[in-house]
Amino acid sequence: MVIALAPFCVSAENHPVKSRVPVAATQLLENSCIDCHADESGEGGFDASALGSDLADPKTLATWQRVFDRVELGEMPPRDAEELEPSDRKRFLDATSQWITSTQLTEFAKLGRVRARRLTTLQLERTLHDLFSIDIPLASLAPEDPRVDGFTNIASAQAMSHFQIESHLNIVDAALDEAFDRALGEGTPFVKSLNAKQIARTNPKRRCREPEMLDGKAVVWASRLIFYGRIQTTTVPKDGWYRMTVTASAMNKPKDHGVWCTVRTGFCTSGAPLMSWVGAFEATDEPIERTFEAWIPKGQMFEIRPGDLTLKQGRFAGGQVGAGEGTPQNLAGVAFHQMEIEEIHPGGDRQSVRTHLLGNLKLNKQADSKTRKSKRLQLDKEVTETELREQLNRFAHRAFRRPVSKAELQPYAEILSQGLRNDGDPLEALRASYRAILCSARFMYLVEPTSTELVSSTSSRAPLDDFAIASRLSYFLTGSMPDAELFKLAQQKQLRDPEVLISQVDRLLDGKGQRQFVADFTSQWLDLVDINFTEPDPKLYPRFDSVVENAMLAETHRYIETLLNENASIDKLVRSDFTFVNSRLARFYGIDGIEGDAIRRVKLDKGSSRGGLLAQGSILKVTANGTTTSPVLRGVWVCDRVLGQPVPPPPESVPAIEPDIRGAKTIRDQLELHRNHTECASCHSKIDPPGFALESFDAAGQWRDHYAISGKGNRKGPKVDPSYHLADGRPFEGFNQFRELIANEQKMLARNFAEKLLVYGTGAPIAFADRDQVEQIVDSTSDDRYGMRSLLNEVVLSPIFLSK
Repeated sequence: MVIALAPFCVSAENHPVKSRVPVAATQLLENSCIDCHADESGEGGFDASALGSDLADPKTLATWQRVFDRVELGEMPPRDAEELEPSDRKRFLDATSQWITSTQLTEFAKLGRVRARRLTTLQLERTLHDLFSIDIPLASLAPEDPRVDGFTNIASAQAMSHFQIESHLNIVDAALDEAFDRALGEGTPFVKSLNAKQIARTNPKRRCREPEMLDGKAVVWASRLIFYGRIQTTTVPKDGWYRMTVTASAMNKPKDHGVWCTVRTGFCTSGAPLMSWVGAFEATDEPIERTFEAWIPKGQMFEIRPGDLTLKQGRFAGGQVGAGEGTPQNLAGVAFHQMEIEEIHPGGDRQSVRTHLLGNLKLNKQADSKTRKSKRLQLDKEVTETELREQLNRFAHRAFRRPVSKAELQPYAEILSQGLRNDGDPLEALRASYRAILCSARFMYLVEPTSTELVSSTSSRAPLDDFAIASRLSYFLTGSMPDAELFKLAQQKQLRDPEVLISQVDRLLDGKGQRQFVADFTSQWLDLVDINFTEPDPKLYPRFDSVVENAMLAETHRYIETLLNENASIDKLVRSDFTFVNSRLARFYGIDGIEGDAIRRVKLDKGSSRGGLLAQGSILKVTANGTTTSPVLRGVWVCDRVLGQPVPPPPESVPAIEPDIRGAKTIRDQLELHRNHTECASCHSKIDPPGFALESFDAAGQWRDHYAISGKGNRKGPKVDPSYHLADGRPFEGFNQFRELIANEQKMLARNFAEKLLVYGTGAPIAFADRDQVEQIVDSTSDDRYGMRSLLNEVVLSPIFLSK
């Protein structure tokens, strides 16, 4: 049978080259594949005879890459088929690799690897914050960005609909309103100090949900009663950021630990039941002082209460709590001594906002002619149109993240002039021109011109100019626009100097910068953004609560920060003798001897199963559904996020595995039947090893030896069997052995980490043509055992990162 592989031929307008499927590829398909994959009913759902040749078609390209990978890994032909001659296999791999790579590089040279990339909603919010020195939340005014393989900044997945344009306008207008109000307004920040009596309920005889006075302190007892612990005197007068400092102690605390309390905000009424997490602390016998910062909408208040659900929970009739009703129940509680609340502006003070918004334009006060009271500040009457244009140019330079020519500025200058000609308020005219700038493509998108000085006719990648490098680096590490130092270096054309570039990486990741980068990157790479998506069943997992959940998140963040700080070898990602816990998380994990509410580094006992990313509660929770675990879901996640072995979607003809809710059969028993499908076996050889190994952890992240049976109380279900073997046949008896096996695959782990950084940093998936350069990145760090900070640095220095 002759395979009808049409020649690869694309229009000169988009793809200036013509190419055909290599002869070596055609021969191998005809000689070794067509017998089993002759039509649409072929094994595994693969029809080799219909394999196209137009690599501009994403589906065709993906299929060819899949064919290449399976031949390279020795998965095809299968073991029970005739083995390929080594020379035939090499010819196929060399020819196919050269064909796909050259085709993609030709396209990159003409169009770039990354097409037009729009600021994500979070990047837009942070950019407007930095432009104006403001700090109000803006991302909630727009729809969530779609995620592709976990990431929200993939250019090819970004759309711009009428609804999104409207959302963008709403965000811009909200930012401008805040900036002009802050810059031109006056007033003193809200400050309030409360003693225990002011924290407690005003009427001690009234049954309600506010703290009660007891021995000179305001007390809240452990209970599941909703909104119990709300403090009405903390109601804020306007939207804003507030810093709350509370002094508290424990009441009737357990012998072996303090009373863990949650701090949340909300309206605390049945008509508005949603609450926002602020933080947690552990109250002890001695009063402690803790400070928290949060954005709080007008009319909301603080709720502080014991949040440890392992404590005995009080019962109160009628949904209200009377004074003296908690003491007889022998409950633990928290006692408030005093509290202070002050309005703050993390983005900058009022003068900073004025400088960012209006530069050096002179302002003065105007008094109302009738009341003689001061009005908002206004522009001085002596300010000229020339000065306004100069300020407009400065603003456009920062907003567009590069110098602006007169021609580029002209449309916005005309809006300014038109407003002035119509005898309008100069500030309104300036605001209108700002609004136009912030709605232009130059602001909304990451404009990435190439450096004309470095472009070569033989180059397969177009190098970015220095301003584009500044933006790419800044949005990669900070999620926002370049700062003044990056602008200066871009103007001096120094950002292609490796030493300068790495010094900027070090500067941007210094202190809180690295903490923010890790939080941003892991929220997408590790799906930690979904940490609240499910809630573990309290009947099955009674020791889990919101305090534990947020400690899990902090554990992963601090762990990755430490690996980067110490340039730890990549195997530490999955295997280590330490982790980060506080006393509550340590108790949940069964780690003894940990006191205090601060997350700190602890050395694990030899043989502990808690070392490494895969044993952390945040990962185990986001890969489960709150009730049960699935080796398939966890296995797919590990393959894609950690091992760099993404698993394709299952064929449509294969039914999904439904869990046995009666608990009669384990998922392992069901998978044994599922793997008998030829279409399933190849993928499950990768999925099942990590999936089975992680079955030793339940849906809440705790270690288990037996499955739980829903509705059966504390009865043990079937015994967990975490043993299996890797795809290459190497066996393991359980999670610890599995972890050791994959930790030794350092190059594989390093390759995946570098790829995830590149996707996040450039906004484009790893192309087939990128593979050689990814290997170069990885190989360049082999001398220090693939250090994680070294990998990040090499990613930034790579041609992939520094090219369009």
